[in-house]
Amino acid sequence: MPPHASKLSRRAFGTAAVAAGAAVATPAVAAQAAPRETPFRAAAGRRSRRPNILFILGDDLGWADLSSYGAPHIRTPNLDRLARQGVRFTDAYSGSATCSPTRFSLYTGRYPGRTKGGLAEPIADRSAGLDPNHPTLASLLRGAGYSTALIGKWHCGYLPDYSPTRSGWDEFFGNFGGALEYYSKLGLGGEYDLYEGDVKEGDATYKDLRYYTRILTERASEYVRRDHGDTPWLLNLNFTTPHWPWIADGDEEASAEVVQRIKAGDQRALFHTDGGSVEKYAEMVEDLDRSVGQVLAALKESGQERDTLVFFASDNGGERFSYNWPLSGNKSSLQEGGIRVPTIVRWPARIDGGQVSEEPVFTPDWTATLLEIGGARPAAAYPLDGTSLAGYLLRGERLAERDLFWRVRGERAVRRGDWKYYRGKGGADQLFDLAADRREQADRAADRPELVAELKAAWEAIDKTLLPYGS
Repeated sequence: MPPHASKLSRRAFGTAAVAAGAAVATPAVAAQAAPRETPFRAAAGRRSRRPNILFILGDDLGWADLSSYGAPHIRTPNLDRLARQGVRFTDAYSGSATCSPTRFSLYTGRYPGRTKGGLAEPIADRSAGLDPNHPTLASLLRGAGYSTALIGKWHCGYLPDYSPTRSGWDEFFGNFGGALEYYSKLGLGGEYDLYEGDVKEGDATYKDLRYYTRILTERASEYVRRDHGDTPWLLNLNFTTPHWPWIADGDEEASAEVVQRIKAGDQRALFHTDGGSVEKYAEMVEDLDRSVGQVLAALKESGQERDTLVFFASDNGGERFSYNWPLSGNKSSLQEGGIRVPTIVRWPARIDGGQVSEEPVFTPDWTATLLEIGGARPAAAYPLDGTSLAGYLLRGERLAERDLFWRVRGERAVRRGDWKYYRGKGGADQLFDLAADRREQADRAADRPELVAELKAAWEAIDKTLLPYGS
């Protein structure tokens, strides 16, 4: 029997209470949130074909930005339904605290610091990227017989040296940079950043100046409806929503103002530090939810729903207007709010719905999991840092306790069981019991100096195997 199968722990009970509280406060949310979740238990013994994989990432979406994760003011009925139909993870983490390092950890299944491109936090120029010779989730699955596509945000390097189609994806439609204006498709440097393969849409055929989330939703829906025959497929669907600039569908006047500033040479126009609001952010998250719902509807219409593993998460913690309660910190920090992310997995053929898992997992684990499920072997010369969850999810195997490791400039963190060792930019070693204190306010370092020393040594042992910053 998997751990915690017989009763809710303090951590799971607290999460359930948050969702229940939101439901009581807002009747509209109550209709969306799962009224009951059972601790995860694998439906062992089932068999199925290799699944299609629809891997959806939101961009800078906070841990509690979904109503099923406790947001009292954001309505996300489609993602809440996805959670009811699958497993909602309460203690799932991104591979890093910003966009591109997490994507490196997903695509390679390794710590971002294993590769030079992963040292950028995040990539901001053309000097770094994902080496096309490095095996990826896409290249390994393609070698095992999958068709592969990436639609949306790449953010792992720029042309001419780096591209999804050079790293294992058969098809690419999307943007190379970390952010773009939603209508004009102008990036941080004022460049037009919408590509079909390795050719700009504007150069090859046309410029699509509709709202970007609409375009990605349309493209993804077309892909899942396509007749793939008997070939399984991997689709990485990387939305930019709800990343800044704070422009929702229909905000053409706000779009024009940002575009004018970009064209006037304002290098920080896209950061939109003088725009946005809690209400605008909620509008963008709800639009993301509708878009995911449209893609899932297309999947159902195609007849592939049962045999498709759908994964939804954020690439890192939330930003300025995100709802992260009760976590501390947000994007760029290794506090919980910077790396704990909403995560949902649905696979009707193999996994029962209405379940919640509180197992600590992070991005590289999903790479290892999908490779095992897809029948692909990791490359021996590039060993994975993640642990496959296939045994836990499909066969009821207990996950062995292990360390989850993070490193960003000026910060370090390790999670082992319920304990988290953290050192922020202030330089003090801290220790938190996350089962009792998700907000990381009760520093237990003075009470458990031996555990601090042990976890510090574990962090430093891994750090020694990584590339140093500046290399």
